[in-house]
Order: sequence, then C-alpha cells, then structure tokens
Amino acid sequence: MSVSARSPSNMRPSTLHLPSGDWACVLDCLCAHFPAIAREVWLQRMARGRVLDAEGRALGPQHPYRAGMRVHYFREVPAETPIPFTEQVLYVDEHLLVADKPHFLPVMPAGDYVEQTLQARLAKRLGNADLVPLHRIDRHTAGLVLFSTNPRSRGQYQALFRERLMDKCYEALAPALPELELPLVRRTRLEAGEPFFRMQEVAGTPNTETRIELLQRLGALWRYALYPVTGKKHQLRVHLAALGAPICNDPFYPEVSAEQGAPDDYAKPLKLLARGLAFVDPLSGEARRFESRLSLT
Repeated sequence: MSVSARSPSNMRPSTLHLPSGDWACVLDCLCAHFPAIAREVWLQRMARGRVLDAEGRALGPQHPYRAGMRVHYFREVPAETPIPFTEQVLYVDEHLLVADKPHFLPVMPAGDYVEQTLQARLAKRLGNADLVPLHRIDRHTAGLVLFSTNPRSRGQYQALFRERLMDKCYEALAPALPELELPLVRRTRLEAGEPFFRMQEVAGTPNTETRIELLQRLGALWRYALYPVTGKKHQLRVHLAALGAPICNDPFYPEVSAEQGAPDDYAKPLKLLARGLAFVDPLSGEARRFESRLSLT
C-alpha cells in the first residue's frame, strides 16, 4: 500500500551523517545503513522529494556518496493506524505552545508512529516545521506538553528542564497505601530492565527523585499528586509500583500485561496525567503556570 504524500514543510526530517564506506551513491549507503527499509522504498521517497541534502535539495538515486555528508529524510509508516483522540492547544505565542496530549498519542515520531504523533499533528495544524517538544511524556500518559515554536529562543527554554527550573506536577490513580506516611520522597536508581522497554530499580546511587502526596481517598484507590525532580523514563510508574501501588491500567508495571505489538485497549487508559507546569519565563522574567484541562475518572 502506498503512503499518501506529505508536505515536508509540515514535518521535521530525520538526519543522517553518512558513515565511511565504499558506496558509489547515497542510495547504496542508505540501503546498507537501513537494511529493514527496501531499496524500492528509498527510490519512492527520492522520487517524491523526501530525501534531501543539507541545503534542502532533493537527492536522486545516482547522487554521489561522500563520507560525512548530511542527508535529511522523512520517515514514513505505511497504513499507519489513526489514534481516535484529539489534542488541545491551550496556549501559543511566538516562542511557546502548550498542548494537552490525549492518552495513547506519542509526543514525537518513533517506531510505528509518524503522522499519529502530537508533534506531527500540531506542525500540520499550525504550518510550523520548527515546532519541537521541550520535553516528553510517555505515550500512555495524558496531559501537558510544552513546545518551542521558535528556534532562536529554544535553547533558553530547554535550559529550564536541563537545570531543573521547571516545576512539574502529575496526578495518578492507584491502589491505596494506608501503611505509608504521606507525603514521602522516593529516591532510587533506575536502569534499563527486561524487556527492553521497561525500567527497574537497582542498587546504587539514586538517579531519580519523586515527591508523592495524597490528594483524595477513593476507597480501594487513592488519587496521588506526583512531583518529579528528575525525569527518567517511566520514573513515576516505577516508583509507585515499587511502593505497592501500580498506577491503574499500567500495561508494563509491576508486570507486562499486554503483548508487545498488541492493539491498544482504548477503554483502559493509564491513569496518569501531566497536570501542571510552572516556571519563570527566561525571556520576560514572568512567573508562568499552565494547568491541564483533562481529568482522571
């Protein structure tokens, strides 16, 4: 099945610096570097202007290979399954965009997701190929994502996350923990686990920190407020599961409950929401705060 054409102006391409080798042309190098992508696919992309040089000029099948040459290409996934939930733009100006991401929608293109990502949808809606997320939340998590709309100011906003000057608040529904005294701070070391997409707590110097507070008792379930100081993959999910309160409908923790590649069960979203973001604007000095309009039921 052919992939419908997409204007490169609505998407940011992936970039490859061609490795050293003895290929005659760029096409041969791409085929060797990406063995899972058929030569016919690269030929189709080139015919539609989806493989470009550093200056944005389309490359053809006979373009000579040169080690270190920068090649831009647009990823495509045939027959990409639509995700039936809609994002909301909460705020936008010349530097920033704040969006509410629904459950199941990835933030950025990866794997089987290209068009069905928050970045691609917003770039297409706004016609802004410079739209870049300043941070990420899991595909299974809903809530706030902050984007840079302007390359000239992007570094100043990225520094807020790098220097931990961005206050983040999450909300989760999970089993009650009556034996623990809340609030508490969880500090542990997280490393890659098994299977490859999971994380695990291991012995060693802590590299994660989360403050956990109780918001509401709902019988067997409690509503928690989570304040991550660090931003490791799956940090909040692992921390609650390790305490004995895995987040409701979590397909990965404490055990993998869904087969890899199985269709999403839209009736069972992960009960985790990126609720709030607060920071001092590095350009204006203004204190800014954004709240999600979504809720966990």
